[in-house]
This record gives sequence, structure tokens and C-alpha cells, in this order.
Amino acid sequence: MLCRMIVKWRAVRAAARGPVVTYALIAGCCAAFLTSPASGLNPSYGTGERLLATGTAYFRHWGVVPDELFSGAARPLLTPLTALFVHGSWLHLLGNMLFLYVFGAMTEERMGRPAFLVFYLCTGYVALAVYAAAHASSDQTLVGASGAISAALGAFLCLFPRARVTSLFPFLLFLPLRFPAWIVLMFWFGLQWLAAHRAASGPGVAYLAHVVGFSLGFCYAWARYRRTTRVRRPVTAGEGDSQP
Repeated sequence: MLCRMIVKWRAVRAAARGPVVTYALIAGCCAAFLTSPASGLNPSYGTGERLLATGTAYFRHWGVVPDELFSGAARPLLTPLTALFVHGSWLHLLGNMLFLYVFGAMTEERMGRPAFLVFYLCTGYVALAVYAAAHASSDQTLVGASGAISAALGAFLCLFPRARVTSLFPFLLFLPLRFPAWIVLMFWFGLQWLAAHRAASGPGVAYLAHVVGFSLGFCYAWARYRRTTRVRRPVTAGEGDSQP
């Protein structure tokens, strides 16, 4: 009886604290952005051409540069991790953090905090590394948490196949509509897949990293949790209205 009470008390405490890792990742990304040249909030970075030059140097230092990643030097090998906390604009940051909040919280609660943190960092690293390998001669900088967040989306699809998500679609006049998560996420994945095949090497959205991250996340969740009961009740997820 005492053991059961202790286990129940620990479960209540864990639920009360919520998805700590997800909140910490969001806080880390926001803090990194607010102190970066991209936020435009730090006057020490200057303005005009000076700000542009400072921003370029900042992204090259912390982001992934494909033709440097496989050069044999040690420091570039860390950039797929540091790049997960760097974002290029307010829209880039807010879109990614919205998706991380909506899908990361429930995925973390299902996996557990330490496992989710390792999962997030490892899949994000691999997604960016695969993109860099596919564009090995490019000197364009790649930043953002999109690969890791896409992995969380893939895991969410496997773990919560019947969750319902409120989404806003431009071609439906931005009306808030509720759909099963598997419809929304498979539609999103299809768009990323098509865009990845059409995208050229160079600056822009790293659709290939999205595809790789999503695939890794789904496959990991399926392999790790396929023998346990998945959540099949109509779990309610939050709103998501922009892509990572």
C-alpha cells in the first residue's frame, strides 16, 4: 500500500510539473534568438550593413555549413546541435516553437523527459547532417529546430494516431477546423516530400531535413513503442497553424 501511494504521489508531481523538457527547449531557443543579431533587439550589433555582416558571421559560427561539416575539422561537427537553437527571423522562431509546444509536450509525456531530450537532439542532429550530406558542396548556412521538431511530429503520429488537431488552412480562408492528427500530419509530410524533390541547393527552407526528421521520429516511435499500447482515445492536441 505504501509503495502504491509513493508511486501515485510521484506520478501526480510529474504531471503537475508538465513537459519540462519541451518548455526548456522553447526557452532555450527563445533566449538564443533574443540575444542574436536576427532579433534586432541588441543595439551592440549595429544597424544596416554592419548588422547584416554580424548576422552572417553569427549564423556561420553557430549554424551548419555543409562544405565545412565534412571537412575533417572538429568544431563543425558540433554545429548540427548548436543550429537547433538558432533561428533566422521572428516568423521562423514562432512557427517552430508553436509546433514544438503543440506536438512536443504530449510526445515528451509519452516518452519520458530524459528519453525525449535524447530523442530530440539526436534526430535533429541526424536530420541536419543528412541535409548537409545531400548538399555537401554548398556554403549556405542551415539553422533552426525544424528537423528535430519534425521528428516530434512523426513520433506524435505514431503514438497518438487518433488525436484531433485544430488547424488553419489558407485555402479554406483560415477557418479553424478540427481534423484527426494523422490526416493533418500526413498532409504536412506530403507537402514536405514534394517540396524536397523540387527544392534546389541554396538558401531557403530545408525540406529534406523535415522529411528525414519526420521519418526518423515515426520509425523510432514505432520500433520503441509498437509492443506497448498506443493512445487510441481521441486525445485533444492544441492548435497548429504554421509549418516548422
